[in-house]
Amino acid sequence: MSAAFEKEARLDGWLRDAGSLLVAMSGGVDSAYLAARSHRVLGERALAITAESESLAAEQRAMAVRVASEQGLRHRFVRTLETENPLYIRNAGDRCFHCKTELFATLLPLARAEGLAKVAYGLIADDLSDFRPGHRAAALAGVVSPLAEAGLEKQEIRVLSRAMNLPNWDAPASPCLASRVAYGVAVTPEILARIDRAETALRALGFRELRVRHVAQGEARVEIASDEMARLDAALREAVLLRVREAGYPSVVIDGAGYRRGRLNDALALAVREPI
Repeated sequence: MSAAFEKEARLDGWLRDAGSLLVAMSGGVDSAYLAARSHRVLGERALAITAESESLAAEQRAMAVRVASEQGLRHRFVRTLETENPLYIRNAGDRCFHCKTELFATLLPLARAEGLAKVAYGLIADDLSDFRPGHRAAALAGVVSPLAEAGLEKQEIRVLSRAMNLPNWDAPASPCLASRVAYGVAVTPEILARIDRAETALRALGFRELRVRHVAQGEARVEIASDEMARLDAALREAVLLRVREAGYPSVVIDGAGYRRGRLNDALALAVREPI
């Protein structure tokens, strides 16, 4: 048995011991796998919840619906109101803490009402070495991270997701839309909608992994995965610029260095980074 399947067996044991579980499922690879595995082990004692707000990309919402349908999950949407919280809107280095605090404050009462023992989210072992203010919110709320506890890493989850026929097993990572907004720039529903329009338009051009970074009002920086940058001939470059302008950004640049995960975190002073 490979290491991935050994860890999956460890996860299954954790789930059986939990007895019942509410899983926060965004539509991304990790949380979709956790929701599907929880259903596989616990059946109707597992409930997947997708938080619906302006920060959820349309593509992610559609994927959550698809995973739930294809896997037969118990699944619901709930509304969260992080975009009404001034501490979230100000978009300091602790934005994710306030987002996850709102999420868990919504999910914990729901779990109690459903008679479910725990609330879980899709933190994985890789995340423990990254800047994750949301993990502090989870710890304070008593929310568990069974994938990380099982030691599961991203590539292992992709292998296991493929074995379960999950449709997003090879999807690029795609955190919430607010992660595209430069720290210190207020996060508003209008900005989030603009980013979503721009990224949707670029995916329609055939790009898989990208970010449209909201640098300032009316100004965007497009980052495309390095292995896709070779496609950018003159015509396609102009198409990229046009689509992003049409989404609402008069000033657009394409970053020649390509996409790199967590680039906006470079702007954070160490003093504002929060411990995991």
